[in-house]
Formats: sequence, structure tokens, C-alpha cells
Amino acid sequence: MRHQIDGRKFGRNTSHRVAMFRNMANAVVQKEQIETTIQKAKETRRVVDRLITLGKKGTAHARRLAFDRTRDDAVVTKLFTTLAERYKERKGGYTRVLKLADRRWGDAAEMAILELVDHAVIDRKRKPKTEDEKKAEGTGELKADEQKAKDPFGRFRKIFKEKSKVSGAPGKSGKASARSGAARKTPAGGGSSKTGGSS
Repeated sequence: MRHQIDGRKFGRNTSHRVAMFRNMANAVVQKEQIETTIQKAKETRRVVDRLITLGKKGTAHARRLAFDRTRDDAVVTKLFTTLAERYKERKGGYTRVLKLADRRWGDAAEMAILELVDHAVIDRKRKPKTEDEKKAEGTGELKADEQKAKDPFGRFRKIFKEKSKVSGAPGKSGKASARSGAARKTPAGGGSSKTGGSS
């Protein structure tokens, strides 16, 4: 029995598990909201809360520890400026786990949202493009799209042309026919030959 052993293993070795928690914690700090399984959310919450506590300390030693655990300058900067200011009056519990009704398609895992408390409203809708952006796209990217629309299989044609040159070269087929002809010099039945046949 696994008595007094803390934390979930997730079927991974130590380095893989640490890397997974680091990536997820960085995503939570940067985007302030991620969707994952309930078990991963509960374990990642511990990592994120400890990072924010380091950010609230604000010392050089705490900054070095935070960089060692995140390996990302942008995340460390946000921890020690934005998030430290936001949570300076809060004693703990910087994250929350919200369970989702829908399960993941494929393995039916229970899903949840892991998000920072008191975060600003996150607008995930696509914003309409301005006229300047449309014009900028129209100059370069649309021409490439038009070329693809004219010949969508152009890339494959190049590949197959090279293969056809190698396999169906006329010189090789002529040599092969000459070899096959050379192999059939002996007559099968009543033809004349140098050694003489039955007459």
C-alpha cells in the first residue's frame, strides 16, 4: 500500500511529471485559465499557488527559485509584478478548480477549468479584422492561396514526376528488353541455331 506517499503519479516518470506540471503552471500564469482533467488540475493548483507565494515575497532569492521552477522570463515577470500586486492582501487559495459537465471525447475523462481567482474577464471570441489587416493579408497571403486553389496538387505532382523519372526511364527499359532478349537466344522448338537443331 502507498502509505504516506504524496501526489499522483499519472503513469509518468519523475522528469516527465515535473515537466508536465511546469508547462501547465506556466500556461495558468500566462493565460489565467486552462482546461484539463480534474486530477491534473488539482495537482497543478499546488504548483501555481507556491509560485504565486514566491512572487509575493519579491526577493532576489525568490525570483531565482521561481525561474528555476518555470524556466520562463515572461512568467517570472508576471508573477513578481501583476500577480504579486493582485494577491498582496490574499493569504492563499489563488486558484480554483471548476468541474465541467462534458467529459473528454475519447477516454471520457472528467474535465475541469483551472483558473486564477479574481482574474479579469477573458474574451476568447475572435475579433473582426480591421481594413488595414485585410489589405496586408490581401497583398501576400491571398496570392499564395489563389495559387493553391488553382493547383491544389502541385506539391504532389513534383514528387510523382521525380519518381516517374527514376522508375520509368526509357534508357533502362531498353536495356531491360535487350537483356531479356539475350536471355532467350536458345530456341524453344524447331528454330535453327548455331549448335544445330533437330531437322
